[in-house]
Amino acid sequence: MEAAPDLSAVAAVAYPAPSALALQVDLLQLPPEIPAPGAPALRGVLDRLFTHWLTLPDTVALVNCMAQKAKANGGGGAGFAGCAMLPSMMMQGGNVPPLSPRSPRLARKPSGLSGGQSNRSASPLRPATARAVKEIIPQFYFRDGRPPPYEQKKQCIFVVDQLFAGHSNGLRIQEFRMVTRELCKLPSFLTTVLFGKIDKENTEFVTRDAFMDFWVNSNMMTMDIATQVFMILKQDNHEYLTKEDFKPVLRDLLDNHPGLEFLKSTPEFQERYAETVVYRIFYSLNRIGSGLLTLRELKRGNLIDSLRHADDEEDINKVLRYFSYEHFYVIYCKFWELDTDHDFFIDKENLIKFGNHALTYRIVDRIFSEVPRKFTSKVPGKMGYEDFVHFILSEEDKSSEPSQEYWFKCIDLDGNGILTHNELQYFFEEQLHRMECMAQEPVLFEDILCQLVDMVGPEDDTFFTLKDFRRCKLSGHFFNVLFNLNKFMAFEARDPFLIRQMREEPTLTDWDRFARREYIRLAMEEDGEDASNASGDVWDESLESPF
Repeated sequence: MEAAPDLSAVAAVAYPAPSALALQVDLLQLPPEIPAPGAPALRGVLDRLFTHWLTLPDTVALVNCMAQKAKANGGGGAGFAGCAMLPSMMMQGGNVPPLSPRSPRLARKPSGLSGGQSNRSASPLRPATARAVKEIIPQFYFRDGRPPPYEQKKQCIFVVDQLFAGHSNGLRIQEFRMVTRELCKLPSFLTTVLFGKIDKENTEFVTRDAFMDFWVNSNMMTMDIATQVFMILKQDNHEYLTKEDFKPVLRDLLDNHPGLEFLKSTPEFQERYAETVVYRIFYSLNRIGSGLLTLRELKRGNLIDSLRHADDEEDINKVLRYFSYEHFYVIYCKFWELDTDHDFFIDKENLIKFGNHALTYRIVDRIFSEVPRKFTSKVPGKMGYEDFVHFILSEEDKSSEPSQEYWFKCIDLDGNGILTHNELQYFFEEQLHRMECMAQEPVLFEDILCQLVDMVGPEDDTFFTLKDFRRCKLSGHFFNVLFNLNKFMAFEARDPFLIRQMREEPTLTDWDRFARREYIRLAMEEDGEDASNASGDVWDESLESPF
């Protein structure tokens, strides 16, 4: 082997001064996957390999050619192009395979020779022609709601100008009723509270500009009617409705509905009527019993439709949902019957008389243990009027969802969300004893259990869930079998009068039928006629009528 040349001389030839450096130095760069030459574990190996490469004959010839070309071109780097093909020419005819095409990754220029431009912009993987165009996303959140379309807003302004024409000082509350009904498309009984929302200074006038600012500029007009009612009724710092929030609506109803004019002479019963309506609303809509009505609960209920019905119907008794005066009359008179000392509270002994002693002691105990619902009376062992409203609505219509939840909690002794056969037997035992005392033919619990399973059709025959009752149309009879003997026997007798009523008026609920029947009986009693055949309940004539 020939002696190795002087490495310093070779290095001087192979690496000229920076001013003459036009060499394609990217050929000498290592791929990214190879560690940097400065790594301690690799430095010695690279030095030995480089020294060995410099001693090869082909390398010596290559270096000499490069040096000669550099001198011939005055030290410029252009002469290196003539030797670029030398390695491949020397390898022709040899055993060395050809090199693969240049990888785009290795062809990138070093950052020092790019004139300050980013390597990312010069990469062939990225088009250098244009940047990615930003997608324009339209605004989807508006603090005061989505603004109305131009045409809708224009039409609203036109109507507002007509309604406020000739009223430079604004509209009074009676004049504003037309705005509530015709422009806002809201029940007219919301006029008082809507007027107060706009007239915050209590000037007794609503100007055009004030109305435009509240209804149009705050985008109230684009909301659905349930949201509009919710926003109008609720307090500014609340996200729910309370019973107090409905008082202005009921006051407006009592003052302006033609079907309630006769109550103006008895203000005390106006207040009782308003309370009863609000209790019925919360009974049906506020299912968790918190006393705080949310927007979702308002949307899921039928209160808005009932308000509109009351606004269109002159006979308030035809508005069966919530507002019927006859329904209020029945509820209040039933409470008055049981409240023998008229202290406006009912205890266990009073409630056991309900429906001619229809209920068992065990179910009454569960009610007064406040399992289905906490009493609002705040008097231990006493049920108040609001508590009684919830009770009688649940008792007389056990097919409604609030009623199913009420009685399910009563029967569920351990509160685990299922009714077992043992729990059903516990309540039926008293029913069986009462049947024996009344000389009725007793029915074994095993036979009753088979009927209950067939009636409800639970997913699991060993227990019942609230979901099972949701699918059952005879859930009311299920509970009557366990703790209401009178209704149990009436169902078994298949009263033809009740069957005909159900066929002729299928849209009426059990509560609607009960209230109509009881109102007729109470009205006849009020007129001094014998109404003993009008109902199965016994009217205590010693009671003083509340009306």
